[in-house]
Order: sequence, then structure tokens, then C-alpha cells
Amino acid sequence: MQKLFLITILLLSQLGFSQQKNKQKVIEKQANNFVYEGNTLVNEDFVAAEMAYRKALSKQEGNIAGAYNLGNSYYKEGNYQEALYRHQQTAKLATSKAEKHKAYHNMGNVFMQTKKCKEAVEAYKNALRNNPTDDETRYNLGLAKDCAKQQEQENKDNKDDKEDKDNSEDKKDENKENKDENKKDDKKEGEGDDEDKKDENSEKEDEKDKDEKPEDDEKKADKGKGDEDKKEQQPQPREGRLSPQQVKNLLEAMNNQEQKVQDKINAEQQKGVKIKTEKDW
Repeated sequence: MQKLFLITILLLSQLGFSQQKNKQKVIEKQANNFVYEGNTLVNEDFVAAEMAYRKALSKQEGNIAGAYNLGNSYYKEGNYQEALYRHQQTAKLATSKAEKHKAYHNMGNVFMQTKKCKEAVEAYKNALRNNPTDDETRYNLGLAKDCAKQQEQENKDNKDDKEDKDNSEDKKDENKENKDENKKDDKKEGEGDDEDKKDENSEKEDEKDKDEKPEDDEKKADKGKGDEDKKEQQPQPREGRLSPQQVKNLLEAMNNQEQKVQDKINAEQQKGVKIKTEKDW
């Protein structure tokens, strides 16, 4: 009974595996039909061909022919980014060296079109590792190597030119800084000379003041002293008050005048002439 059960299980498993395999064959056949449709349309209607290849990949994700042909169609249209993506996809899906060789060869062509010569060299080398007898791949590899050397030399020259330019700019900046520093130094020296001249003039003026000041001070002192002496020598009158000498002189003058008048009166009396003491109207 147990043996019969095991046989039944085994038969069912084989039947299921067979059905799954048949299903995969159907899917693969449908995908290949879409690839064939795309191949017939690619030269006439790119959009329709693209849709057919995409349907093939949608039906069977690992359809190598669909990815490879879609990559080639993008390459012909100049869409190198999509073409590279599809050929990289083909290289991953490929199960044989022939399929890998074609994928890497076309990847090398895409890199050459986009001026990535170093990457193209590596792609062609990978193609030759899978098919060393392909002369076309070998020829393309030689072109890619020459292109890579040329680009390397150009990059080196550009780097040298940039360094020379940078050095030239640095020298210009350095010369400019030196000129600015020289101008600052000259300005400082000029300011220093002006300060020296100011100090020298100030010293001369101080010396002149020193030479002249004592004499002026002495003259002023002597003059002031002389004025004081003169003031002391000349008696200064006091307001509202007569000196004893002035009083004496005034009394003498009054006495003399009175004597003269008295003498005159006496003389007139002697002559008998009357003297008018008052004025007539």
C-alpha cells in the first residue's frame, strides 16, 4: 500500500513537471513570435518593432533574443544609453559563450560611439575571451586602443596646460601682491620721510624759539624795569590834593599879586585919580 502511494506521488510530480515544462515552452514560443514580429518591423517601423520586443520580454523576462535585438534597434536609432542597458542585460541573461560574445561586442560599439574608448577596450576584450577567433572584434579592439591612447595623451596635455595656466595665474597673483606690497612700502617710506621732515622742521623751530626766546625775555624784562625806574623818578600828582611846595608857591604868587595891586592903588591916590572897582553898564 505504501509502495503504491509513493508511485502515485512520483507520477503526479512527473506530470506536474511535464506540464510546467510545456507551459514554459508555450511562453517561450510566444515570446519568440514577438521577437520575430519585431525583426520584421525594425527596418520599417521602429516604434512597432520596439513594442514587439518589449512584449517578448514581458512574456518571457529572460528572453535573450528580445533583449539583444531591442538593444540593436536602439543602437541604430542613436539611443546609446538604452542600447547599452539592453546589451548589458543580454550579457547577464546569456548562457552560452556565443551569446556573451555578441553582447560584449555590441557593448564595445556603443562605448566607441560615446567616445568612451577605455571602456570599449574592456568590452572588446571580454568579447574575445568568449570568441577569440572573431577578426572583427579584434580589429575594433585595435581601434579602441589607439583611441584610448589618444584620449589619455589629450588628458595629460590638458592637465599640463591647466597646471601651466594655474602656475601662470599664481605668478600673476604673486606679482600683483608684490607690487601691492611695494606700493605699501613706498607709501610707508614716504610717510616716514614726511614725518622725519616734520620732526626736523619742528626741531629747527624749537631751536629758533630757544635762541630767540631768552633775548626777547631779557629785552622785555629790561624794558619793564626801565619803565618802572622812570615811574619812580617822575613824581606822580595826586588828584584833589596840593603838595606843600605848591601851596607855598601859590601863597607867594597871591601875595605878590596883592602887593602889586596895593602898590598901584597907592600910586593912583598919589596922583588923585579915582579907580573904578566896578564895571559900568
